[in-house]
Amino acid sequence: MEPVTTDPKGESRSLSANTSALATERRPTEITEAYVTGFVDGEGSFPVSFNRRPSLATGLEVRPSFSVSQHERNLEILQKILTFFRCGNIRFDRHDQTYKYEVRSLEDLWESIIPHFKRTPLQTSKAKDFERFVEVCSLMREDRHRSSEGMEQILSLAYSMNNLGARRLELPDLLQIVRKMKV
Repeated sequence: MEPVTTDPKGESRSLSANTSALATERRPTEITEAYVTGFVDGEGSFPVSFNRRPSLATGLEVRPSFSVSQHERNLEILQKILTFFRCGNIRFDRHDQTYKYEVRSLEDLWESIIPHFKRTPLQTSKAKDFERFVEVCSLMREDRHRSSEGMEQILSLAYSMNNLGARRLELPDLLQIVRKMKV
């Protein structure tokens, strides 16, 4: 016998008909702006990393990026997100055995990623990280990362974000590098 459900008006209908209709609605062939934002709210990040670069005026390289990670079984959604944004790439991360969709180009971040999340805002605490991320990218577009003062501001913003992860250098260590250069 097929399972039956009752709707709010008391009418009976087949559960399998309801289930297949829901399954069809939940599997769009193309993803929407709202879908991307919701997915990123749960699975994405806006990290800002730093590398020592003694040849640079401040002694540090700043690397903002946008990233979404998924297990291989969900690689298709990363490909859809790549197609949606039309920038970035997908790579395998041996460290955590996941695939990552990443955008690292400051121009692509500024022209594609940031406008999307301004149009269709994040709804979780990740929204605050995004605001700080936008500030970092804006400072970099103004070449403020090339001065000690600007780099200190960028470091402060980056280290106030929630997605710190495992950092190789602590904030005081990075500030010391920048202050030694005094540019």
